[in-house]
Amino acid sequence: MITLNTLTLQRGTKVLLNQASLTVFAKQKIGIVGVNGCGKSSLFALFLERLHPDGGSVFVQKNLKFAYLAQEVPHGEISAVEYVMQGDKEVTFLQKQLAEAEGGDKHSLISELHNRLYELDGYALEAKACKILDGLGFKVSEYQKAVNAFSGGWRMRLNLAQVLLSRAELLLLDEPTNYLDMDAMVWLEKWLQNYDGTLLLISHDREFLDNVVGRIIHVENCKLESYTGNYSSFEEQRAEKLAQERSLYEKQQAKMAHMKKYIDRFRAKASKARQAQSRMKLLEKMEKVTLTHLDTPFTFKFAEPKPCSPPLISMDNVTLGYADKNVISACNFSLNPEDRIGILGINGAGKSTFMKSLAGILKPKNGELFSNKDLHIGYFAQHQIDQLNMHDSPFAHITKIDPKVREQEVRTFLGGFDFSNDTIFRPITNFSGGEKARLVLALLIWQKPNLLLLDEPTNHLDLETREALSYALQEYSGALVLVAHDRHLLKATVDEFYLVNNGEVTRFFGDLDDYQKWLLDTKKTEIVRKGEVSKPQVSHNRLRQLEKKLEKLYNERDALATKLLDPQIYQKENRAEFEKCSRQSASLEQEIKQAEEEWLT
Repeated sequence: MITLNTLTLQRGTKVLLNQASLTVFAKQKIGIVGVNGCGKSSLFALFLERLHPDGGSVFVQKNLKFAYLAQEVPHGEISAVEYVMQGDKEVTFLQKQLAEAEGGDKHSLISELHNRLYELDGYALEAKACKILDGLGFKVSEYQKAVNAFSGGWRMRLNLAQVLLSRAELLLLDEPTNYLDMDAMVWLEKWLQNYDGTLLLISHDREFLDNVVGRIIHVENCKLESYTGNYSSFEEQRAEKLAQERSLYEKQQAKMAHMKKYIDRFRAKASKARQAQSRMKLLEKMEKVTLTHLDTPFTFKFAEPKPCSPPLISMDNVTLGYADKNVISACNFSLNPEDRIGILGINGAGKSTFMKSLAGILKPKNGELFSNKDLHIGYFAQHQIDQLNMHDSPFAHITKIDPKVREQEVRTFLGGFDFSNDTIFRPITNFSGGEKARLVLALLIWQKPNLLLLDEPTNHLDLETREALSYALQEYSGALVLVAHDRHLLKATVDEFYLVNNGEVTRFFGDLDDYQKWLLDTKKTEIVRKGEVSKPQVSHNRLRQLEKKLEKLYNERDALATKLLDPQIYQKENRAEFEKCSRQSASLEQEIKQAEEEWLT
């Protein structure tokens, strides 16, 4: 399907690939991994012929239908569902042709186009688009909203929905989970597992890669190394390879000692059975692959925080919200030193609102909120990146916090975040999203907080940085509250979960597997509830009735299509019969559409 042969690729003076080779076979699901800037996205640009090789050759199968997840934010006044339907270019083109043919009384062409649409299941296109929108978290009331009415993140979801609706034989997905919450991510996993084509996936989410792909391409040192299996398998294989190639015994032992210390510390306080079990499994697994992270450029860690007596923060019957809208009501919550809490909840439930209140950014509308006088908060949220001064350097950002600090101390500290040499003195305006996120983390760590509030800290971070953050958080001895869709980070760093749902914040007794079951059950309950509102007697009997009705309607449509294939019906003397068949065909399509939508619901 795709072959790269001794390929060399450069961007400016930087060599991304040198004498690299790769073969991609049909139906494979491949994860492409490597540090930021190594050339993963450039590889996609090469397949799309937006870049051309500087040496070697690229072969892409002719007439290959592919779809690429665009990173540009879409604009327009068409509805969300119309935008998604444009993903099926073949059906939308036929629909356009049909409209033109009907306007010009081209009867033979009309019949031909109807048959082609029938073969492609084109009449169910809108129902398919709605199903994908639902899976990605859109409400039914939003399907007809204009694209421009959505925020940037939701528009990026529309791009993803459009790609999923395409009839592509090859999907090129570059960080598809960046704008998804956990329920949408779990849905996308299932969709990709069932996808029958070839998938090339760039992702920095190890759990997502584990659950979707069966082969890993690692971009490193200007080469493309292929590994069979998912991401966890790749890590183990690479660890074995590194162990054979290098003498890293002492560094490995130090890392293992850190892991053992953390495991022992957790064992000593592991009172939460389900979460304890999943954590122990994860740590045992991490011990096996420690070697793969020994040569990471990231070596940051949190300083020992200033002691603070309990509680750090407490809420008593607190109401949180904005203007006339309450988001969370009657919240009772207490946070103590060394608590490590993960916040769960579907998109829009109020997780970020809750985090803002803990950070002191959002004041309660009612109730009592206590904050310890010795509390020193380190708060990471996506807007923190936007508030960086784009004209200042990483060095300038540090010295604004600590004007008397020595240059060498800053150099050493920022080096742990892979800001080296003159990079620390360059304005950050041209930094990547990952580099800016690393700088925000660096600024946060520099201030030595005794409470970390992290709201989606891994967006834009590559796998190596995420792993380094995971290790740093394991060693951190202060309190931690974490919102993340990175399930590996949650499993590795938090001890208990709280759920934000239906305007309440409550303890969630279970692990992330239990939470995924809760998401599925909630979704099923919602579907049943919606069905009961309009159809109290929905049952398996109704399903069978609809299936029989659809079978009858499909047969009638086939009979009409056969009739419309007869050239005689287009003769002048048969005009009345043709018009009657055309009306019946249009009526049938509408009836089929309604029945299919009810069956899907």
